[in-house]
Parts: sequence; C-alpha cells; structure tokens
Amino acid sequence: MGRQWLHAKKEVTANRRAQMTSKLVREIMVAAKMGVPDPAMNPRLSLAVEAARKQSVSNDVINRAIKKGSGQGDDAVNFELVTYEGMGPCNVPVVIECLTENRNRTAPDIRMLFKDAQFGSKVMFLFDHVGIVEATHPKGGQDLESAAIEAGAQDVEKLESAKEEESGGRFFTERTDMYPVAEALKKLGWSVTTAELGYRGKDPIDLPADDRARVAAFLERIDENDDVHRVYAALK
Repeated sequence: MGRQWLHAKKEVTANRRAQMTSKLVREIMVAAKMGVPDPAMNPRLSLAVEAARKQSVSNDVINRAIKKGSGQGDDAVNFELVTYEGMGPCNVPVVIECLTENRNRTAPDIRMLFKDAQFGSKVMFLFDHVGIVEATHPKGGQDLESAAIEAGAQDVEKLESAKEEESGGRFFTERTDMYPVAEALKKLGWSVTTAELGYRGKDPIDLPADDRARVAAFLERIDENDDVHRVYAALK
C-alpha cells in the first residue's frame, strides 16, 4: 500500500481542501527550485502544475509558487526534503516525506504524532523505492495490465479515487522510467495526475477492519501536518 489509505473517505472537508492546496503549491515550489521554472522544460513542474489545476488552484497562485520556488522576488523560500521512518500501530511500517524550511520544527512535530507508535524504527528496508504514476482514463473498463505493459510500467493496481465512469490506475515503474511511462500513458489517452518517486511495501500487511481503521486514522493525522508531503505504509 502506498497512499491508498488516503482515499478511504470520499468526502473532502473544506479544511482538507485547504491542506491539499497548500501541499500542491509546495510541490510546485520544490519542482521549480529543482529544475528550470518553465513547465514545458521541467517534467516534475509540469505535472505539479497540472495536478494543482485539477484541484482548481488559480493561475495566480501557481505563478506565485513558481516564482517563490525559483528564487524570484523577496519572498523566495528554501524547502528541503526530509524523510522519517517508523512503526505505526499494529506494527505497520511507515515512511514519511516532509517538505520543510525548518527541520528543527518538523522533527519534534512528527515525533509527537508517533506518541502511540515507534518513531525512528528502521523500516526502509521493507520498502522498494520506485516511480509511482497515477492516471485515469475517461472510458471505464480499461485493461490496466495491458496499459501497464504498453506504457513500460512494472506493475499496476486499481486507483481508488477514480470516478465510477472512469478507469484509474496506479502504475509502478523503475525510478528512471517514471517520466517516460507517464508520457507513454498520455499518448494512450490517459490523464496523468501525479508522477513521483515513492515507496512501496515489499510485503504489505493485511489487517482486520478494526485494526485497519485504527492505522488509517493514525496515517491521516500524520498527513494533516502542514510539513508532511507524502506518507507511505506497508499495508494492503
């Protein structure tokens, strides 16, 4: 399980939308900082901008984020990616990626969220570091495995957040193949929502409903932290 747990609840509150917008804007800033501030020449930035627009983030907000991330203007920011690991409830391995301008603030905050779990437990060896491409197709009933093979992905699973009339897939790739697979999916008629490096559990844990709900609540609390960018759990 990567981030599937996040789609368990279909309703998104206004507060969650605001947090989602904040994280999308932060991703735009980081993408602009790591490459050229032109979406046409920066694949990560292009996908970040596309994802933001799909969530109705305005062009003004997007343009300001690109300028801040690329160091233009007086309010430029300097985010760094910090990764934490630990063992969540029910011994579920968890990897957390944060984008922060102050790791001295972020680390204690994440540690506090692990007060009923095991912060700092070494679990990275239980994950594969892979490319993850999430995409939808306007026609339902698409053969996900055939699409994965044609695009050059190593594996695929159903995307829970896809609309009923759509097909949705989470495609797993070698890290160096992520952007080529994303481009291949686009040529096959898929709409790519995200393409990023992430973590996939090697041997995900299957839990009964009550324990799964407990773990999901824990993961959601972590994801609500403003500095948290992505949360990955080795959970089926």
